[in-house]
Amino acid sequence: MIDSKIIPEKTYKELAQEEGVSETLIKDLVTSGTGVVLGNKHHKNVKPVAVGKGLRVKINANIGISPATSSVEEELSKVKLCEELGVHCIMDLSLGEDIRKLRKTIIDSTYIPVGTVPLYGLFFEKPDHPEDMIERFLDILEESGQDGVDFVVIHAGLLQKHIELTKSRLIPVTSRGGSLMMKWMKKWNKQNFLYENFDRIIDVCKKYNMTISLGDGMRPATIIDETDEAQLEEMRILGQLVLRCREAGVQCMVEGPGHIPFHKVKLNIDLQKEYCHGAPFYVLGPLVTDVAPGYDHITSAIGATMAAYSGADFLCYVTPSEHLALPDLKDVRDGIMAYKIAAHAADLTRGKDIEWDRQMSKARSEVDWKKQRELCMDPQKFDEYFSRRKQDYETCTMCGEFCALK
Repeated sequence: MIDSKIIPEKTYKELAQEEGVSETLIKDLVTSGTGVVLGNKHHKNVKPVAVGKGLRVKINANIGISPATSSVEEELSKVKLCEELGVHCIMDLSLGEDIRKLRKTIIDSTYIPVGTVPLYGLFFEKPDHPEDMIERFLDILEESGQDGVDFVVIHAGLLQKHIELTKSRLIPVTSRGGSLMMKWMKKWNKQNFLYENFDRIIDVCKKYNMTISLGDGMRPATIIDETDEAQLEEMRILGQLVLRCREAGVQCMVEGPGHIPFHKVKLNIDLQKEYCHGAPFYVLGPLVTDVAPGYDHITSAIGATMAAYSGADFLCYVTPSEHLALPDLKDVRDGIMAYKIAAHAADLTRGKDIEWDRQMSKARSEVDWKKQRELCMDPQKFDEYFSRRKQDYETCTMCGEFCALK
């Protein structure tokens, strides 16, 4: 059991009002481990976010610089866009020089909880070192806590024995963290140092109330490789790590697959909930087909809607540029909006926010354009299309005198 006192009473009260549930429900989620509250006390002005069963579905946006492209200014613009569009969390996936400075700049610039992947910084510094990896990793983890990181991805479930299971795959590995760890284990014939030192990792995260997001290094890179032994064996290990987190009093959630055909999405959610003891499930997509590059915000939002309907609690967005390029500001906007729609569609099935749709329907029945704009998810897109109309404001779209509403 996790001590509910790791979260301030004021935070429980604010989250309960925001979610429309009781404070007791959120406390029960935290203590049982079936929910988490993201918010590091060192992240100044952070607005904590609750993730878990019975709450609204949350969405995350990935940002971050690459050694090849992007800039700090561009990433900060993405952060501001995330605030504007109501994103719940941000993951900084930056790779390159002086990552700590960038991380701190992002955290200090926003109230949105921020997550990171400490393994990236480690392997950028020491890509071929056989020893002392865990000591530097723990240093980076400590720095992350001090800087205000709210949740960290820990790829501790990928073990040496899993590597053999990837040989039958079309694409052995797609997780960046998973591939880095796999390469290191193969090169030095050593076990995953994050798994072997998981208790030490827990101790650091507990100090700062950084939620552990257990990374899925074996997630399938294509729907052809879905729900295979590599994926499932890692999931079983993640379930063991969930129990170790709970025993130590540290919040955790579990990351989920990226490519799953539509008819297997519910199965994957059910398996995760079983293997990982009801821990919050944080899914990337999943993408339900591999043949639509340029539209993967759509292919993944389809999967995300089914995932959330089936019990996933946290959706990581995918942008149109997935598999093709680093996302620009427009890609980020398109990805966010696709996932806001997916999350809201799932929320309706949970009995959440139906009054919003009712009010929009009423405004449409009255052809009240001003009210429709106020209620719509994306006023910018509304204005873009509404501006095409030529003074015909009494009908809904293109039917003229044959308008059904008239």
